Amino acid sequence: MSSYALKPWLNLYQIPHTLPEDVITVIEGFEQCVRRAPESPAIYYFDEVISFAQLDARAKRFAGQLAAWGIGKGDRVALWIQNDPQFAAAQVGAWMRGAIVVPLNPMFKAKELEFHLADSGAVVLVCGKTPPPSIVVDHILTLAAFDALPPSSSDVRVPVSADDTAYLVYTSGTTGNPKGAIILHRNVAFNVEVFRQWMRLGPGDVILGLAPLFHVTGLVPQLAASAMLGLPLVLFHRFNAAEALRLAAKWRATFCVAAITAYIALMNEPGERQPFVAKCYSGGAPVAPSLSKRFEAQFGTYIHNIYGLTESTSPSHATPMGVRGPVDPTSGALSIGVPIPNCEAVILSLEDPDREAAIGEAGELGLRGPMMFPGYWNRPEESAKAFHGGFFRTGDVAIMDELGWFYIVDRKKDMIVASGFKVWPREVEDVLYQHPAVREAAVIGVPDEYRGETVKAYVALREDYASRVTDAEIIHFCKDRMAAYKYPRQVEFVDQIPKTASGKFMRRALRTVTSAHS
Repeated sequence: MSSYALKPWLNLYQIPHTLPEDVITVIEGFEQCVRRAPESPAIYYFDEVISFAQLDARAKRFAGQLAAWGIGKGDRVALWIQNDPQFAAAQVGAWMRGAIVVPLNPMFKAKELEFHLADSGAVVLVCGKTPPPSIVVDHILTLAAFDALPPSSSDVRVPVSADDTAYLVYTSGTTGNPKGAIILHRNVAFNVEVFRQWMRLGPGDVILGLAPLFHVTGLVPQLAASAMLGLPLVLFHRFNAAEALRLAAKWRATFCVAAITAYIALMNEPGERQPFVAKCYSGGAPVAPSLSKRFEAQFGTYIHNIYGLTESTSPSHATPMGVRGPVDPTSGALSIGVPIPNCEAVILSLEDPDREAAIGEAGELGLRGPMMFPGYWNRPEESAKAFHGGFFRTGDVAIMDELGWFYIVDRKKDMIVASGFKVWPREVEDVLYQHPAVREAAVIGVPDEYRGETVKAYVALREDYASRVTDAEIIHFCKDRMAAYKYPRQVEFVDQIPKTASGKFMRRALRTVTSAHS
C-alpha cells in the first residue's frame, strides 16, 4: 500500500520534511531548562509567577514522596486535577521516578473515577478535592497535602528511556468503555519537536493554556512543550473566556491550541477587542470556514487548522505556521493541513480497506509514524483491530486533493443516510455557521418514516438574536444553500450544545435526548 509523501511545493515555505526520531525525553529536556535558566518563568498562574527552579523543587518533593511509598518504574500515578501548577509538578515528579502518568478528567463522578483507576491499576491518586468514599487506591494526595510535602533527602531520580511509557491517556469511549492509549516518551518528545519546527515555537513565546491538561492537547503542546522548550505556560484553573483574554494580554501570550468551541466562546465574550495570540491553532473538531473568518475579523489572528488524536499524541496533520489552508470546493471543509514530518497518511476506501482511495475520493484516514501510540492498555485484541496494514484506522472520513492537502469530511459513525443519500453533519453545520444568529450548531440524523433518516439541527443562538429568529428561518437559510436531501428538516433551539471537557460537541448526547423525546 502506498502512502502520502510531502508535496514539493512546501519547500517554498522552508518546512522540514523529516525530523530525527532519536530524541531526548521531556524530563531530560526539562532538567536542561532548569540548569540553563532556573529563574526564568515556567508557569504564569493567574497573576502568580512560578520559575523553573520552583517547579523543579515541587516536582522533587513529590518524587521523594513517591520513593518513600515505593513507587517506581512503570507504576501508575493518576492526576485528577484542574489546570493548576500542581499538575505540572506532579507529572515531572512522577517521571523522575519512571512512573506512568494517568491524567483524568476532573469532572469525573465516582463511577467514572472508579473505572479509570481500576482499569489503569493506579496506585497513587493526586486530586484537587477529596475523592468520594468509594474510591480505593493505595495512596491519595490532595493538593493541600501536595503543597506541604517536605524536601526530598536523597536523589530519587531513576533512568527513563524514550521507549518507556509516559502516559496512559483515556479515549472518550464513544464505543464501549474508554480505552487507555499507551503514549511513549518518544511519542511526546517527537511531537514537541514538531511544534518547535513547524509551528515555530521557541524563545520569546508564551503558551496560553486554553485546553484542559488531562487531554492530549493540554499534555503535549501545553505542558510538554513548555517543559521541554523552556517556555512559560499560562494557566488559570479551568477555561473562562474573560480570564483567558485578560491573561493573554497581561502575559503577552503568543501561542495556543484549542478546540473551536473555545474560540467561539472568546468571540462571544463582550468587551473591547485586542489583538490576540499570534500563533493560533484549532484542533479536536472540524473548523467551519465561516468561523475562521469571523475570528480573524474580530481578533486579527488567523486560526491555523491542526488535526490529531489521542493515539497520535496530538498532531498528525497541521497547516504550517504562516500558511493558509484551502477550502475544499466540493465538501466545503477547511483543510486540516498536511501530514507532519515522518507521518505517513493514507485514505482507505470505505468499501474495501485494502484499496487506497483516489484523489478526491472520501475514505477512512489511516496513519503511521513516530507520533503513533503502540496500542491500548491491557487490550491486545482491540489494539490489533485498530490497525490495518500497519496504519492506525482513525474512524475519520477524509479526502486528499491533488496538491496533498487533507480534509476531514466527518466521523464514519456520524454519517446520516437520508433517502439513500449520504449526508455528513459537518457540511450542514458549516452552512449553519454562515447565519449571523448562530453561536453554536450540531447536526445529527433522526428516524424518518419516509426517508429512513432525516437531518436535525440543534442551534444555540447569539444573545442579540435570541427572540428574533425562528426555526423556519434557519431551515429556509440552509435550503437556499444546499441540496434538498442535506438541509435540516428539523431545528431545535438550545441554550448550548453539550460538549466534552476538551470542547468537542457531543452528538451522542443529542441522540440520547432525541431518543428520549421520541
